[in-house]
Amino acid sequence: MKVSARNVFKGQVSKVEEGAVNAEVALTLPGGEQLVAVVTMESVRNLGIAVGQEAVALIKAPWVMLMTDASDIRLSARNCLEGTVVSVNHGAVNAEVVIELAGGTKVFSIVTREAVEELRLAQGARATAVIKASHIILGMPA
Repeated sequence: MKVSARNVFKGQVSKVEEGAVNAEVALTLPGGEQLVAVVTMESVRNLGIAVGQEAVALIKAPWVMLMTDASDIRLSARNCLEGTVVSVNHGAVNAEVVIELAGGTKVFSIVTREAVEELRLAQGARATAVIKASHIILGMPA
């Protein structure tokens, strides 16, 4: 599968919590980290999403927000993944920041150069990738 999303995470469905319209689907990544996605119940049925199945989470890099010094902040975003900055690639306006999670998964984010400076994002810095559950697109193997 070739997609334009910079973040393509393979994992296993570990939880499906069904609601009237939407469902929360938890995906466990190979390093043990969890992503929670919100999808419609129609998507759950059409894709056959069930606990134990392999799935793919797609997240465009601009949908990944970054923060540092997150110890005293609580957010409504379901996914806050802590890691270490492994690279920062500066462009004219934006920069691509790559964070490696403890389990080895790399998360790609596109933020402004101003944000990189303000957050002091540089190789070796600790940072948290923040991803809203509604920004995760799930795919299932055919």
